[in-house]
Formats: sequence, C-alpha cells, structure tokens
Amino acid sequence: MGSVHGFPGIDPHDAAIGARLKRWREERGMDVDTVAAALKITPEEERRAEAGRAHLTSLQLAAATHRLRLPVWALVSDTRAY
Repeated sequence: MGSVHGFPGIDPHDAAIGARLKRWREERGMDVDTVAAALKITPEEERRAEAGRAHLTSLQLAAATHRLRLPVWALVSDTRAY
C-alpha cells in the first residue's frame, strides 16, 4: 500500500471490517462512545476503525461482537459461517 503526503494507505480488510462495524453499530442504535468503551479505545480511534484507518485486534473484534450482540463472523464476513 502506498501513501499520499505521509498518510498511510487503507488496508482493504480493515476497511471492510470497519464498514461492517459502523453498519451494525448504527443498526443497533448505538453511539460511537458506547462501542469505543467496550473496545477500550477512544471514540476517535473507533471512528478511525470504522473508516478503515485503524486495525482492530482479535480481542477488540470479540468485544465489539459481544457488545453489539453479533455472532463472531459478522464483522469479518457478510456470509454466515454456518
């Protein structure tokens, strides 16, 4: 991935996970602060993750799916894992 003016490029996997996270968060009617607290990150870091500009660890993904009451696969795929 390249960069423009010192900004890192966006990883396509992080962008896809971030878009799913935002979609599910909004669908569940939760605000950024609530999900950020569950992930133990700042709201700004949560916004960057939703924009695909931050990588979430597996523990953070697990915390997000737990807080949003989702199956684990919901943030990493649009296809059911079963």
